[in-house]
Order: sequence, then C-alpha cells, then structure tokens
Amino acid sequence: MAFDAGMLAEVISEIKNEALGAKTEKIQQPEKDQIIISMRSQSGGRKLLIDAGSNNPRLGFTFRQKENPASPPMFCMLLRKHLTGAKLIDITQPSFERVAVLTFETYDEMGFKCNRSLIAEIMGKYSNLIFADENGKVIASLKTVDFSTSSRRQIIPGIKYELPPKQEKDNPLEATESSFAEKFECADKNRSADKFIASEYLGISASLAREIAFRATRHTDTPLSMCDQDELWKAFSGIMNRINNGEAEPCMVYDENGKPTEYSFINLTHYGKNAKYKFFDTLGELLDAFFEERDKEMRIKQRASDILHLLTSAESRLIKKIGVQEEELAECEKGEKYKEYGDMITANIYLLSRGMKSAELTDYATQNPDGTFKTVKIELDEKLSPAANAQKMYKKYAKLKTAKTVLAKQIQIARTELEYIYTVFDSLTRAETATDLAEIRDELHFSGYASKMKSDIGKKQVRPTVMKFRTSGGYTVLCGKNNTQNEYITHKLAEKNDYWFHAKDVPGSHVILVTGGDEPAAENFTEAAEIAAFYSKASGQNIPVDYTFARNVKKTPASKPGLVIYHTNWTAYVTPDLSLIHI
Repeated sequence: MAFDAGMLAEVISEIKNEALGAKTEKIQQPEKDQIIISMRSQSGGRKLLIDAGSNNPRLGFTFRQKENPASPPMFCMLLRKHLTGAKLIDITQPSFERVAVLTFETYDEMGFKCNRSLIAEIMGKYSNLIFADENGKVIASLKTVDFSTSSRRQIIPGIKYELPPKQEKDNPLEATESSFAEKFECADKNRSADKFIASEYLGISASLAREIAFRATRHTDTPLSMCDQDELWKAFSGIMNRINNGEAEPCMVYDENGKPTEYSFINLTHYGKNAKYKFFDTLGELLDAFFEERDKEMRIKQRASDILHLLTSAESRLIKKIGVQEEELAECEKGEKYKEYGDMITANIYLLSRGMKSAELTDYATQNPDGTFKTVKIELDEKLSPAANAQKMYKKYAKLKTAKTVLAKQIQIARTELEYIYTVFDSLTRAETATDLAEIRDELHFSGYASKMKSDIGKKQVRPTVMKFRTSGGYTVLCGKNNTQNEYITHKLAEKNDYWFHAKDVPGSHVILVTGGDEPAAENFTEAAEIAAFYSKASGQNIPVDYTFARNVKKTPASKPGLVIYHTNWTAYVTPDLSLIHI
C-alpha cells in the first residue's frame, strides 16, 4: 500500500514513544533522497530513516546498516552542522496530511538556544525533506521547488514554508457520526463503499478504504445502496480510533511465491484466510522487512540489466536464425523432385535433343487410374545435351539432400542454444544476490556469449551456495538457482543413489533428494518434486516432474552448462506448496 496518512500517524506515535527527548549523534545520507539520523536517549540508541525518494518514500525507525558515500552530500553536511547534538522535542502531523514535522532543540551560531524543524513530506513522487528555522523559513531542502516546477507552492531557501495545497476532503480523525451520516446520505448510492471513503476523507489509501469496506460488508467493492450506514461508520470509526490511540498492528501480506505485496499498520483482513500474513512487533521492523525486499529486487533488476539485454539479443537472433533455416529446409524438401526429373529425362532421353527449352515427358513411376502414365512438363537448359540436363537434375538433388541434412543439424543446434538461453532467463528470475548474478555472468562468459561482459574470472573461485531444504522426513533437498549451481549439485554433490528431480520439458532448477543410501518414504519424493515444480517455469496445478537416480543423469559432451540427458525416469504430478523448512 502507499505510505498513507494513517500509516504516518502510527509511525509518528511510535517515534514519540521511543525517541522524544533523544539527542542526535550522527547524520548520514547513504542515498540521494535518504537521510538516517542516529539518536540516543536513556532507553538506548535509535536510527530514524527519512526517505524522500519517489519510489519508496517513508519515515520510521530502521535497524539496517547502510553503506555511506565517501564524501557526504551538501545537504547532509548542513544537517550535521545544525543538528548534531540537537534534542528531538516534538513531532507532529499537521491536519492529517502526509507531512511529519520533527522539531529539534539546538543552538545557533551565536550559542543561543533555538529550534529547528525537519519537515518530511511523504507524498509519492512529490516527496521532499525540508530544513527550516524556528520561524518556518526554509534553510535548505533535498529538492528545490521553484516557479518552473510549481506555480502554487515554492520551496526555496529564504522563503517561509507552506503546507501542500489543501484537498477538498475532511480530516477523518475529526469525523463524527452525524457528519459521516450526512456525507453518506448525499453520496451517489451506486458508488462503492471504498471509493466513497477514499474520496471524502483525507489521507486514506485505496487499500485502507477497501479494508474499511470489507470490515463493514465482507466485500471490498459493495455499492453504498447495499451498505448498512451504521456498520460502515462502525468500521470507519474503529480504525480511526486505533490511529488516535496509537494502536498499531504491523502486518505484511505475502503472495504465493513468498514475496511481500502489501503492508499496513492494521491487519488487512480483506485478503482472506488463504493469504499469508506476518505480524511484527514494531512498524520500524515491518518497514525494514518490506522495503529491504523491495529495494533488493530493484537493485537486482538494475544490476542484471546487462545480462537481460544480452539474453534478449541472443533470443531474438536465434529465433530469426531458426526461422530462416526452416524456410531453407522447406526448400530442400523439393529435392526429391529433381531426382524424379532426372529419372524422367533419362527414361525419355530418345525424345530429347540439345536446344530444347522444355519438354512434356512421361513419368513412368506414376500411373493414372485408367492405366495411362502421368506426363510432366520439365524446364531444360537449351545449352546442354539431354544427358547433361539429367546430370544437372541429379546434382541439384544431391546438393539439396546434403543441405537438408546439414540444415536439420543446424536447426537442432540453434534450438538447443535457444533452450539454454531460456534456462538462463529462468535463472535470472531467481537471482537474489550479487553473487548469484556473478555466477550467471561467469557462466555466460565461459559459454561464449559474453566475452566482453565483466566477469570474476581470475578471482578466487568459491563453491556455489545452493538452496537447501529439509523434508518432513528429515531428508536434505538441494536446489540450484542457476546453471552453475545446477551442474554443481548434479555432478559434484549428488551421490549415485540420490534422486534427481526436474520439471518436465520446461526450464527450471535441478533438485537433489539426498538419501544417504536410504529409500525415503513417498512423502519425501512428493516434497522434493514440489520444490522442482516451484523453482521452474511451470505454473498451475498437477505439474509433471521427472525424477530418477542421479547416476542416470549425464552431461552431454560440449553441451552448455546445466543441460543434461536421462532416459530411465519416473514422472510425478504435483502442485507446489513450499512449506518445507529452508535450511
């Protein structure tokens, strides 16, 4: 969900409880739009993160370590000058806007006690961080907003800070039952309850509005005509009371792949019982967990851009190449005709002479239903004798026959190459760390696809770190995230009596069920197959997964990494449910 005004209110409440009266020890700016203030009070140290970036703006405590630039930016230097040693004496949220005003008690250049404000505007792409004096005059800001940017409000050093322009909405914390009833009566009854809430009240995100509607009606998009006014007010006021009282219930919702999709200061019940939830002790821990995953995903995508470009280009080249070769192969299929023409010229050679451009010849190999033979018109080279024309046809046939064999082999090679490219695409979807990406780059380098790509060749090589799981029966399951890891577990780690798993006919991870010489119970095979299905391109239910003894899996000579052959196998049909212990 967006970092809405309700979330900000609960975060402010948490900061007040934990850090009011704390002194600033250190100020850092690890990223362009991000400030971290280290503070200490009698209860211990805290790190307050303010992110004014357009992608993930937020405010809250953080427990993560961030790498800082060698030279601090000017805005960071200015804050250090004015706020090092300063005491946080207040934090407010004016008019339930997505704005937090942190007030610090400090000393000016003359040594006199004064107040300074750090104003965090958490408003999507319009987010900003402004430093102001006790009179509200702007000293500096992360982003300057002049007349060329906005004609309604400027944020420039020397002018008085103003709040963002007010919206035509009411403060939900000030709503009464009677004012709510009045809005309800005047509203379009065809409008859904969540849209009504979001449009009439300030600072409520779409997700929070849907949660209010669901708690009142058990649906997220119920029209007002089907809503009970009292129940809607009860759900609305109940959440507003929680915000007023600082009663947060930090909650995160995960998708079927275990990736976080939503976060909130309350339990998001509208996702239903089948959704996966995780609750946190503090909002700071919740935000760290959510944005760490989100930021990691973005960093991986950025770092993988060169790999993705290379793979996309290779895929396009191979698809085009296969298309051309298949057209040429279709032409080669006509080669049998030239042999037939040569045979007909030879059989009718007594009817032919040099200088003929064409001839109607009897095809003694093809008989009509009435017993007569079919005749065929054949184009001839007038400069050649009949015997030479026949030899010309046989030579064309022989040439096309050879080309057919060569092309069929080339098409198979290109298809195998394309199959390999798709396995690397699949590996890229599972890359989670810089090491994972380095392994893929090295693999592409050694495979001849990325000779100019930066690689770790020459550096000390380390063993790939593969995924490990434990089945309900206590058996270890190994799973590769890329072809390098797949080769490692299949050909280096697996013993001959271990079992090898792979989703059938689609790119995916190699999976090894480590048996230790035992014969595991059936449920262990099912769980290993589910892992193979989950970490593959396959989707849906009843996914076919091939499995066999590891000794039956062979690497073909001169093949690309991760590509194997096997003949003796069984096939299981499973629906992934990754509830195993990750070790």
